[in-house]
Amino acid sequence: MKQTNTRWQQTALLSTLFASVLLAACSGGSGQSTEDLPNTNPDSGDTSYTGPAPESEDVQNYKRYIWDNLAAENRCGSCHIEGNQSPRFVRSDDINLAHGEGRDLVNLGSPEDSRLVTKVASGHNCWLANASACGEIITNYIQEWAAAAGSVASTITLTPPTERDVGASKSFPASSGNFATTVYPLLEQYCASCHSEDADTAQQPYFASSDIDQAYEAAKARMDLDTPENSRFVVRLGNDFHNCWSNCTQDADTMAAAIRNFADGITLTEVDPNWVISKALYLTDGVVASGGGRIENNAIALYEFKSGSGTIAYDTSGINPAIDLNLSGNVEWLGSWGIQLNGGKAQAATATSKRLFDTLTGTGEYSIEAWVAPANVVQEGPARIVTYSGNNDTRNFTLGQAMYNYTFQNRNDASTDANGMPALITDDMAERAQATLQHVVATFDPINGRRLYVNGVFTDDQDPVAAGLLSTWDDSFALAVGSEVSGDNVWQGSMRLLAIHSRALTQDDILTNYEAGVGEKFLLLFKVEAQTDVPQGYVMFEVQQYDNHGYLFSEPKFITLEDGVTPDGVIIQGMRIGINGREAVVGQAWANLDTTVTASEYDPESGQKLSPLGTIITLEKGPTSDEFFLTFERLGNEEFVRVEATPAAPAAPADLTPQPRIGIRRFEQINAALSATTGVPRSHPAVADTWEKIKQQLPVEADVRGFLAAQQMGITQLAVKYCNTLANDEVARANFFPGFDFSAGVTEAFDTEAKRDQIINPLLDRLLGRPIDWPAIIGHGEQLDSAPDASIVRNELSTLIDKASVCTEGDCSKPATTINTVTATCAAAMGSAMILIH
Repeated sequence: MKQTNTRWQQTALLSTLFASVLLAACSGGSGQSTEDLPNTNPDSGDTSYTGPAPESEDVQNYKRYIWDNLAAENRCGSCHIEGNQSPRFVRSDDINLAHGEGRDLVNLGSPEDSRLVTKVASGHNCWLANASACGEIITNYIQEWAAAAGSVASTITLTPPTERDVGASKSFPASSGNFATTVYPLLEQYCASCHSEDADTAQQPYFASSDIDQAYEAAKARMDLDTPENSRFVVRLGNDFHNCWSNCTQDADTMAAAIRNFADGITLTEVDPNWVISKALYLTDGVVASGGGRIENNAIALYEFKSGSGTIAYDTSGINPAIDLNLSGNVEWLGSWGIQLNGGKAQAATATSKRLFDTLTGTGEYSIEAWVAPANVVQEGPARIVTYSGNNDTRNFTLGQAMYNYTFQNRNDASTDANGMPALITDDMAERAQATLQHVVATFDPINGRRLYVNGVFTDDQDPVAAGLLSTWDDSFALAVGSEVSGDNVWQGSMRLLAIHSRALTQDDILTNYEAGVGEKFLLLFKVEAQTDVPQGYVMFEVQQYDNHGYLFSEPKFITLEDGVTPDGVIIQGMRIGINGREAVVGQAWANLDTTVTASEYDPESGQKLSPLGTIITLEKGPTSDEFFLTFERLGNEEFVRVEATPAAPAAPADLTPQPRIGIRRFEQINAALSATTGVPRSHPAVADTWEKIKQQLPVEADVRGFLAAQQMGITQLAVKYCNTLANDEVARANFFPGFDFSAGVTEAFDTEAKRDQIINPLLDRLLGRPIDWPAIIGHGEQLDSAPDASIVRNELSTLIDKASVCTEGDCSKPATTINTVTATCAAAMGSAMILIH
């Protein structure tokens, strides 16, 4: 499969055009640092300020980041102004008075906790359809003010969580049998028109799927076994009035009763009394450790995907007009902040996307920053992760994936075409793109051209063309995520964050944003004071909901919150994660942990790291209901002797069905075999072009029972191209068919058996190997049963020459007819079972 990447890269490099270095020299220095762009609001034309000047730098920052963005009538300016509703934090008569009232509404040390944020996020006068998106936009305004004021909190204050004993819990049974007779009938009857993969307008999640097991898995996170009335299914009916089939209140009660009936059939899971365990925690008991400290001063479009529902991914950069993305097709919201693209896409309107054109053609530089997790490493095209384009063949920029490679296309006036080609592509051998969460940044400026960074590191891939200007960009294109604007070149995977910056981020900025991480994170403090005799002693994990199916536990540490205490000699062995009364079945990365907390290694500020490992624990009930705890084989002075269960004896191996004694070459093997046999390199443009067109038509498995006639046609097409390339190359054909006269007419060229042998013998020698004296070796002259008979093959090729060399009067002397005959003979041999059978 790597051939696709190499060929695509070679094609890009062959089309390279070098621009004059004078273009970069005259670019106006756009590669240097630029002034931070203020968050202006084009829609607030009636909010120009004419009052007294700001009395201090802090008041000036307040005006720039808060007043300028919220004083419009469609924001807060219709109420909170002079002579109207208090607090008058956007009054237009005196910015100093506005600052005096607004300062109390803002927490620069923790912007998300500001009263201004929590009020709007709860639904107060939000100007969007989603209140949390409004809250996030205001949070970003306050974060920018905090950064300018140097008030961003750089440390996280740890506080003791609510102390909770591990309790008996209900867990979802492995079998869907009880679900099938209680909750599923309601879902199947009333929800299958949307929440089923068979629906005309299929919508994730598929909890009404015709596959009961798939429906059960999708429904688990939407049922509360402990309090059925709090289940998402019930709330959607009773509070959101979503798809009620009669009376919403009654329908909600019916659904709650079905979930209660299902839960009543589940036995409580009791904790083993012999275990050595910590106190218990819910995810929400943790201390929030958000990804603060990001560099976003010049982010002109920002998508953090925190809404969690709906058909719009909001641009929370706060700059108007917002470039909101409309979700379509198979797109699923992730509880960990993000979207899962399963064939669908997110696309902005052309009118709002124009802001990218207006801003970036002005700065002459930009960055695309994304936290992504590709679904696989076989996506080609390249698959469009983020694109600002008009169709499949014209674009301003595209960040894409081609199997193990990231690709970056950018349209400039110096050395790329309207498709942004040739592209910058990461090195094949580096295999930068992986099916895991990665931080990918693409930057462009007219001095350094295009650059790619993965997980904070410059890939060292050099732009194959000279940098230019963005003067050839088109303002009629649209921003899209997950596919081309046409819906082609689909990219599958999860997008956790996307930002477009109006300048090329520096290496330091990129590393800062990478280290800030992504998503909502919590520090869970599992209390172990009783077992360790360490006052306020905890084992602390960094935990986040990784996706809709699991939690990521990482960076375990031992720490005490008691000032002046330094733990020493605390033994920790065999640590495991418990969830809902039992140990997790999979993901026990610390089961073999054997370490000791010592005074020499303990840091009073950060504790002592116990392990560099991390793990995924399966989500069961959801982030507000799953109860976590830790178990230990030894913790301090307490010990639990674990007796491992005797593994079951392996079952007797089943007899396999009879297998064919021969196999067939797969697509990449066929290509390699034809290249090796003819001597024509796979990189030859004519051959590579045909390969790209027909490779998906060739066999993908070695099982001869799956061979199709259509696959033979593909092999024949490829063989014809290799042979035609060989026959038309004077040097190559002279080496392959020594002595044959290609300048002779077709009648003269093949009028004797000796002349025909000059074509047939090299083909047989290459395909069948050199003749072997079988009688001298094994005592008889029989050939191998699976090898073609050389005499039969020779006769077939000779007969083909007879048919191919038939010519009309006047054509017999043309060398072209002779070359065509050689091509046909060669293709018949090369496209036969002698190449296919492996």
